[in-house]
Amino acid sequence: MSDRLREVAEKMTARRVLWFGIGLGLCLGLGLWLVLPDGLAGKDNGVRADDALIDKVKSTWRAQDGETARQIFAQVSKVAHFVPRGWERGPKTDTGELVVFSWAKRRSGKGKGEYTITWEVAPDGTVKLVAPYAKPMELGWQAFALSLVADEATNKEGGVNRRFLHDPATFDFVTTAQGELGDLLRRARCIIGDPVGVHYSPKVEEQQAAKGDLWRVELSVGCNLPGLRDFARDGVVIFEKREGQDWEPQSFFGKLLTTYAPELADPKDEEAFEGAQKPLAK
Repeated sequence: MSDRLREVAEKMTARRVLWFGIGLGLCLGLGLWLVLPDGLAGKDNGVRADDALIDKVKSTWRAQDGETARQIFAQVSKVAHFVPRGWERGPKTDTGELVVFSWAKRRSGKGKGEYTITWEVAPDGTVKLVAPYAKPMELGWQAFALSLVADEATNKEGGVNRRFLHDPATFDFVTTAQGELGDLLRRARCIIGDPVGVHYSPKVEEQQAAKGDLWRVELSVGCNLPGLRDFARDGVVIFEKREGQDWEPQSFFGKLLTTYAPELADPKDEEAFEGAQKPLAK
């Protein structure tokens, strides 16, 4: 009888040890998941992200206005059909290693209609955005969002954010010696129509074989410039910018804005002035 009791006791002890080990493992795993920035497996939206190369792109790459990729994605997701998926390492190339960020236009249907943005990290540590369609990112979140929303409008997709597309403030990333383009459009009382777009293209310099980045912003407008109403009803505003250079008007309407709009009062200032005058008139 004593042997039987001893055998039962040993089995119960073994079971207790087993369950204790399992419980301890679960506790340690949960603790690591909570402590580590991206969880136990370093996940970021379901894609492995515990990688020094990925962290380098996240922390090092900057748009021309200083924004990080994460900051841009957070803003773009508010105005465009843009659902972040996550980060992962791509294959090695002859000139460096690739880091890929994936996104989709809809939350449902994972794996369907997924898009990618790719950076290349050179051996010297230089980080370069290499996805041509995403090059407007280098101008900041507004330019990238504008390119995506304009593409949605061109493809006649549902739920296009036309309010963002036709808001003068959307074009404030275009800065000129006379002020931001959005401010010039407001002063000239311009109504923005379709089509609207921001485009990137590598362009060969006339005097050298090296390629230079070129960005082009184009929008249809109807403006209300005093004394020039007949010339400003329907037109196209075009601005271009080379890397390291300023935005320059490339169309008649663009030059019209930079010439006359800075001299006009801001509509907001006029509204405030008129609002202050009404009580005095009484």
